[in-house]
Amino acid sequence: MIRNVLVAMFGASVAAAPGYAADITEAPEPAPAVVETTPAFVWTGGYVGLQGGGGWLNSDLSVPGASTSEDFSGGIFGAFAGYNYQMGDWVVGVEGDVSYNWNDKNFTVFGASTEVGTDVSGSVRGRVGYTLSEKALLYGTGGWAVTRGFVDVAGAPKEKETFNGWTIGGGIDYAFTNSMFGRAEYRYNDFGDKDAGGVNVDLDQHQFTVGVGVKF
Repeated sequence: MIRNVLVAMFGASVAAAPGYAADITEAPEPAPAVVETTPAFVWTGGYVGLQGGGGWLNSDLSVPGASTSEDFSGGIFGAFAGYNYQMGDWVVGVEGDVSYNWNDKNFTVFGASTEVGTDVSGSVRGRVGYTLSEKALLYGTGGWAVTRGFVDVAGAPKEKETFNGWTIGGGIDYAFTNSMFGRAEYRYNDFGDKDAGGVNVDLDQHQFTVGVGVKF
């Protein structure tokens, strides 16, 4: 009797073994795939960059009883830095720049050989922009502008003067990556007038620059 019970138990265990083994070796279901999302680009943050281009300067020169006007142009190279804050599709910010201008020209003023030019210039401006797409920012800008000008009249000491005025313009920034962007910008600068070398000098300038910046 005992032998029959043992034989029956053995047979049942043998029959159940394949199913048990199948339960043990059954592969676990694969984990759900993790989808990585790229964060949306935003303009908020500080930035610095380099820019270069050209400037077209007009100089109105006058002395009592006579006046003349001269146009001259030259290259521009400099640096800029600023901070943006994005609110939806709108971006506001502040920016400053400093550049060197190769603006100088020799000509005759009232019978005397005269060299007039500007060299160092800069500005501090506000900016308001609108995002045309996630990475394209169209903006307007305006604020205070300054330049150092000089008048060198033959037979007289060379005089340098700092001209203060205003600037206004606009441009477009385009982000190539999350940290690097390119820029194209036009500005009109009215530097006001000063007396230098016995001549009243009134300066205004059109400038166009392109640049590249790094966003923090």
